[in-house]
Amino acid sequence: MQASPTLAVPASPVSRGIALMILAILLFTAMDATAKGLIARYPAPQVIWARFAGQFLIVLLILRAQTGPLLRTRFPALHVARSAFQFGATTLFFLSLTHIGLAEATALTDINPVLITLGAALFLGERLGPRRLAGVIVALIGALIIIRPGAGVFSPWALLPLGAAVCYTGNALITRFIGAQESAWTSMLYASLFGTVVATAALPFVWIPIPAADLAIFALVGALGTGAQLCIIRSFSMAEASVVAPFAYLGIVFATGWGIVLYDQWPDRWTMIGALVIVGAGLYVWHRETTSARKT
Repeated sequence: MQASPTLAVPASPVSRGIALMILAILLFTAMDATAKGLIARYPAPQVIWARFAGQFLIVLLILRAQTGPLLRTRFPALHVARSAFQFGATTLFFLSLTHIGLAEATALTDINPVLITLGAALFLGERLGPRRLAGVIVALIGALIIIRPGAGVFSPWALLPLGAAVCYTGNALITRFIGAQESAWTSMLYASLFGTVVATAALPFVWIPIPAADLAIFALVGALGTGAQLCIIRSFSMAEASVVAPFAYLGIVFATGWGIVLYDQWPDRWTMIGALVIVGAGLYVWHRETTSARKT
């Protein structure tokens, strides 16, 4: 008797949403690591402009004739607010990189999963069960192990990534609210257009000529930001914000890796311990949520 072929079980929306969030965080940290190198040689507003102008150009090239129809939206005010939050998150984080290390800035920004989980319960009506809350708290403990309050990480400049975390939270909650009601490309268009217009206004005051050798690096910042933003919008459209938010803590792990590869900045023992705690918390949430999804 011939055995019947094994059918692949399609991934649940929760599983796909988590996977997209992890990919988004990987791309975001790659963008931040690339931007850190540029900010050491160019004004931060010029690098911020490249991030949004690059995304706007890429989206236009992909959409072409569809650009006009996709600009029509039922939520114009929310798109403006979301775009402002995204611009604020990027600007504050990039500015912090001139004074704080990449891993430390990422760790401070990664308070956002707590804010997103609480905000989703308060404003979006998402349930805040004990397992989700436990995953967020354990991941936060991992982040605190890495940044070790009182060990010199906290300074006035630390307010910049903390402010970026607040802006990221607002962006995430609005993205989740709009969710599947509109195309992800509509959000991509508005965010990149808003950021490009605002950043362009600052260019005459800070512009430094870019040698041909650096043009590809500036373009890479825009490309990485575009890919990350598309992944994160789709992630929040597939799964509840409180489910995927804890996986943003992996940004600390990824940022540490980029710091080693690009800047020879090796983590200490406590950073490694905190990273393991974060990964463990993320795997726990993924297991519990995907198991629950298969039972429903």
